Amino acid sequence: MSTPDPPVETFPAKRLLLPQRLGSEHFFASDFNMNLYRGCNHGCIYCDTRSECYRIDRFDTLRHKENCVAMLEGELRAKQRTGIVCMGAASDSYNALEEELCLTRQALELFRRYHFGVGIPTKGALITRDAKLLAEIGKAAPVWVALSITTAEDDLAALIEPGAPSSSRRFAALEALSSAGVFAGVWINPMLPFLTDSEESLLSLLRMTAECGGRFAMCHFGMTLRTGNREYFFAALDREPRFRGVKQQYADAYGLSYHCRSPEAEKLYFLFRDECQRLKLLYRFEDINRAMGETCPRQMSFI
Repeated sequence: MSTPDPPVETFPAKRLLLPQRLGSEHFFASDFNMNLYRGCNHGCIYCDTRSECYRIDRFDTLRHKENCVAMLEGELRAKQRTGIVCMGAASDSYNALEEELCLTRQALELFRRYHFGVGIPTKGALITRDAKLLAEIGKAAPVWVALSITTAEDDLAALIEPGAPSSSRRFAALEALSSAGVFAGVWINPMLPFLTDSEESLLSLLRMTAECGGRFAMCHFGMTLRTGNREYFFAALDREPRFRGVKQQYADAYGLSYHCRSPEAEKLYFLFRDECQRLKLLYRFEDINRAMGETCPRQMSFI
């Protein structure tokens, strides 16, 4: 007789919609940040959210906020003006629980009902399930989706993001979203020095973004490391024979630095800029946000 699966863990929350005040030149347009889930199953060896400063215990265990759908409806109903909600900045909205629980799906249905826009950074190919719904939201409010893809090589992605859908599946998701009329593109974030920061890798990502109908590509040309995620990242490098010697390269190049910019960052930026222009991909936040607004038939009032 099989043992039943343990119940999904929940945790209490006082509120969901947290004001976000970032200039349009620094990030995708958003007025609120919201996470319905805590933890992640993608297993990315570089994830900054593992850092001790976030105080997320058992990060690999997925949980969700109690009564989050009812709480969200109450908060949306109470808002005097609408805005754009960025979902899943700390915990991917399309994780292993979402297919069963549909919390992200229910949140999107509420955004449609209350005329809120939405932005979603994700590695989850499950987002294609909601392509039509996202397109419907986009008829009245801004919508953006940023598929996080660090490498076009499925075999390398399987080593650095072992629990996430393959890169090819994420590109397929981008193509499905774009075909449905959703404003979507690729977020090359992070770029891992000595692992994914080659010219060939960057050009492959940009070419595939354009081929799949993506509207934009964003890249920060490096990564961050601090207590918690640094130790996890280094241990993962040590375990994989393909990465032999890479940890020492990080130690020599960055020590205990938080920002780990690719040694080739300047050259890669100019390559990135020129290729985006050639492929007609937007690559600056201010341009992305302007184009996103132009897809919306009416001007929103942001809180």
